[in-house]
Amino acid sequence: MKKVIAGLISFTMILSLMVPIAGAAEKENKTDLIFAEKASSAIIMERDTGEVLYEKNSEESLPPASMTKIMTMLLIMEAIDKKQLKYEDMIRVSDNAASMGGSQIFLEPGEEMSVQDMLKGIAVASGNDASVAMAEHLGGTEAGFAEMMNEKAQELGLTKTHFSNSNGLPVENHYTSAHDLAVMSKELLKYEDITKFTGIYEDYLRSDTEKPFWLVNTNKLVRFYPGVDGLKTGYTKEAKYGLTATAEKDGMRIIAVVMGSPSPKERNADVTTMLDFAFSQFKTHKLHERNDSVAEVKISKGQKRNVQAVTGESVSILTKKGESVEEVKERVELAENIKAPVHKGDEIGTLIIENGDKVVSETPLVAEEEIAEASWWTLFKRVLGGFGGN
Repeated sequence: MKKVIAGLISFTMILSLMVPIAGAAEKENKTDLIFAEKASSAIIMERDTGEVLYEKNSEESLPPASMTKIMTMLLIMEAIDKKQLKYEDMIRVSDNAASMGGSQIFLEPGEEMSVQDMLKGIAVASGNDASVAMAEHLGGTEAGFAEMMNEKAQELGLTKTHFSNSNGLPVENHYTSAHDLAVMSKELLKYEDITKFTGIYEDYLRSDTEKPFWLVNTNKLVRFYPGVDGLKTGYTKEAKYGLTATAEKDGMRIIAVVMGSPSPKERNADVTTMLDFAFSQFKTHKLHERNDSVAEVKISKGQKRNVQAVTGESVSILTKKGESVEEVKERVELAENIKAPVHKGDEIGTLIIENGDKVVSETPLVAEEEIAEASWWTLFKRVLGGFGGN
């Protein structure tokens, strides 16, 4: 059961150059437009709303190669956000992690490297060894981490995805789709720090040693396309060339995915064309940043009586350039009968954005902080009259 607070926030925006996205992308999509013609699949998605602006075979399950690391980075950033992991934590490298072939940062068995540098090695150099080292640290074993990856995929509703490892090296029963990669990327980009890593074009690891290791980003668009700051390339003989790219311009962030391209040149050209299309045809209008407080929720038997319900991610309206917009309203639905303990990030409601009579987005509202169970003494004092309560 949810408690509906209708009209908690209601407002009308009459802005120039705005049009409801509903139907606009559909009219231009699929039949009239052809992007990534030689690739197996492709998709363009706006990050805040999750609106699909273009797709081609986007639900087809294909080998992702190193684009697998988008999910690996998502679980790392999630652990950091939940304070289960810190950037300065040192990660010890196992023999197994050090043995990974393909793209690597040449970790040695027994070497220790910080989470920050491991993440840099994954994001910039696509280090398979760094991916496995982090997977073993978070999941106990890489197989355990793969289970975590699949649980997260299920949580995100990704029906065309299954992971068998953390790095994308060829293995059985390991696949995803362009659509699912876009959704993973949307979730990863909630954690704004990630682009501080994926947006690096070149840097060094072990810079304070006699053998510094030079990193150069496998995603060349980071250097050559203004606004691109991620996310991940991929290549194996089976998967061919893939790229999940993201760029931000004028406050709008776009995710573009290409899978199964015949060459890196064609892959990069396709993504460039897709980004050009999105930025020339659409724009977003920000309503909320991530962690904006929207409502207050009562907590039963908690050390505090209330917790702020904050936006789980940034909230925007996506519009096509050139037309007007209808009345935009915000509606909040809050969960009832929430009992302590409450963990930071627990979903406790939904923010619904309506454009006219159409729902254009639904964003989770989450607990701003931890609320522990109240002690018996605190509850006793509240019964006596509430003095001493929070």
